[in-house]
Amino acid sequence: MHLESLLRIDVDVYGFDEKESISGVQQLKSSVQKGIRSRLLELYPHLENYIDQILPKKDTFRIVKCHDHIEIMVNSAGELLFFRHREGPWMPTLKLLHKYPFFLPMQQVDKGAIRFVLSGANIMCPGLTSPGARMSTVDKGQVVAVMAEGKEHALAVGMTSLSTDDIAKVNKGVGIENFHYLNDGLWQMKAVK
Repeated sequence: MHLESLLRIDVDVYGFDEKESISGVQQLKSSVQKGIRSRLLELYPHLENYIDQILPKKDTFRIVKCHDHIEIMVNSAGELLFFRHREGPWMPTLKLLHKYPFFLPMQQVDKGAIRFVLSGANIMCPGLTSPGARMSTVDKGQVVAVMAEGKEHALAVGMTSLSTDDIAKVNKGVGIENFHYLNDGLWQMKAVK
């Protein structure tokens, strides 16, 4: 269940179809913003020195509600910053992750997995344990950046289905659920005014 299928975003020559995908936009109260900032720092402690650049205290943030219980947090300029499904963890958009690449643990797939990841496939354990792949030690349920052998920027954001120890031991099945990848509907989505 990756984000592309959840968002059902029609990206054609004209771009994102707001009428079909967005069901509402809500401005956040400052107390809610403060709570989200705290939660983001718990989830991503490496953001601490950058949180004021990403979510300035004086800025107003909005939640864009999309179909299938997807929420996207945007700043006053309409930039898409974080997204989540239902009450799951806030995950950074790839555009935000490309600006601040260090705040998620990185899992690297081998070259052979790149085209599958870019088509929205989940990352299988063998793609994380083969030559050319590298894993940082993380627990099950951790939001991670999916990197690729020979590439500089993350190509996807996902969540581990198993701990990295179990991925190495089991070496079959899904290792990382792919939630957002380069060129998917969220990547193509324009700023929300």
